[in-house]
Amino acid sequence: MAMQQVLIKPLILTLCISLILQPSHSQQLSTSFYHKSCPRFEQIIQDTTTNKQIASPTTAGAALRLFFHDCLVEGCDASVLISSTPFNKAERDADINLSLPGDGFDVVVRAKTALELACPGVVSCADILAVTTRNLVTMMGGPFYNVKLGRRDGLVSRASRAQNILPKPTMSMNRIIRLFKSIGFSVQEMVALTGAHTIGFTHCSEISSDIYNYNNSSRFDPSYNPRYAMGLRNACADYRKNPSLSVFNDIMTPRDFDNSYYKNLPKGLGVLRSDRALVMDRRTRPFVELYARDQKAFFEAFGRAIEKLSLYGVKTGRNGEIRRRCDSFN
Repeated sequence: MAMQQVLIKPLILTLCISLILQPSHSQQLSTSFYHKSCPRFEQIIQDTTTNKQIASPTTAGAALRLFFHDCLVEGCDASVLISSTPFNKAERDADINLSLPGDGFDVVVRAKTALELACPGVVSCADILAVTTRNLVTMMGGPFYNVKLGRRDGLVSRASRAQNILPKPTMSMNRIIRLFKSIGFSVQEMVALTGAHTIGFTHCSEISSDIYNYNNSSRFDPSYNPRYAMGLRNACADYRKNPSLSVFNDIMTPRDFDNSYYKNLPKGLGVLRSDRALVMDRRTRPFVELYARDQKAFFEAFGRAIEKLSLYGVKTGRNGEIRRRCDSFN
């Protein structure tokens, strides 16, 4: 018995040391991950994103939103790309994800198809979505940031998870701040990430309750600039007949990744209720004001925050797979 205890103690010590020294998932990633296994990876992604953005100018905003919705649920593992089956309602079919634009999905599928021809079974859909998003942000004039590679594609995709986790524009600022804090993001990082709304668009159905018959005393939410609210009402007039009807998130420079989103907010030009709330809350307003006057500060903060987000909940090794198709598990 004494001899067994002598042998067990060093074994436990060895296990503890190995756990301490074991690299985290993010440490296993590398910007040069595909240099040998798929040398044309970066060029193929760049060609695909450029061609798609030229053909469909809404692609950048669509991919950026898709990336956020993917990372916040199960981590950055391409779980949002999975299609539902008779046995599983997947993330993309959660009510909150039904408005995700098709261009975001399409650019990833195009890149995956090209990469499978060049280096079959090597590149994950999760890495494709991460790099595609970064390239499109940069194409729109936004900051370049590093994307470490080596993610595996997730093995779980459930609509119920997305519905419970993703922030909604009708949430209070307290709830939104708590949500980001629960995944390790500060108020400043949350405000910087929300600057993604400088590109892209919002479906009219998402703001209908704010611009039509808001309450007994006002036809629209009084936090809107009145002229802007009237413009939204006119633009969205047929939203019931045309569910795809949408408006730009940034009315001033909708196709440029810049800091005008923050400049718009104090003027009541935020499309979503959560946008307008940023300038009315004492915790978030200082960062809105900082980024409104200093685009460089916004770009630096956004770059750091989205690089951090891109490492959230990543899967490596046996925790995931390299999908043959991005919309289905192997």
